[in-house]
Amino acid sequence: MPTSNAATTSQNAALRADRARRVAGLYVIVDPEGTRGRDPAEITAAALRGGATAIQYRDKLNDKGDQLPVARRLRELCHAHDAVLIINDHADLAVASDAHGLHLGQHDLPIAAARSILHPWQFVGTSNALLTEAQAAIAQGVDYIAVGAMYATGSKSNTRPAGIDTLSKVRERTTDTPIVAIGGITLDNVDAVLAAGADGICVIGAVCQADNPEEAARLLVQRITDAQADRR
Repeated sequence: MPTSNAATTSQNAALRADRARRVAGLYVIVDPEGTRGRDPAEITAAALRGGATAIQYRDKLNDKGDQLPVARRLRELCHAHDAVLIINDHADLAVASDAHGLHLGQHDLPIAAARSILHPWQFVGTSNALLTEAQAAIAQGVDYIAVGAMYATGSKSNTRPAGIDTLSKVRERTTDTPIVAIGGITLDNVDAVLAAGADGICVIGAVCQADNPEEAARLLVQRITDAQADRR
């Protein structure tokens, strides 16, 4: 008997939720501008060996036709490590590369418009600097929310401050949607972010610009693991 549309919709929603939960760990943004000239695939492989569970591919310089083979390679690496690949901004590139998810900023496509382009099993996350933005995203059915910037960061020039206080407020009002903290997070300040309730942390420089990205990832993963154990 053919699967009903309602059952298929439910299955896709469950798959999205399951995959989106992979952001509740170490989530690394790999941007060719932030790898110190090293191959994005090399940095991705190192981060995954160090325990990263989510990789976002962000490329503001190259055309999407040039980004596609890179995205597909990163997708293969993530699959091999039971991690998820998330594409920044571009729903069409997420579809073409069979990425697991898409990340949207406040001025990117609306969530509903992005979902109309994506495969039904691909999840969506958003950047949020304000409690109201996070609440609106959750109301629209987003699969995870990123709260930031936590601290000053040189990785993105137009980021807005959110801070620990906003993260704590989002945590108080959110139970089912994974929360990722982003922006200027390092080994020196990660404990405060985790204590404020982040399920995972999203970093660029702390891993991608490290002399040893694998070891840098491993040290952050240990802090996350310790914090998660303390909550149980």
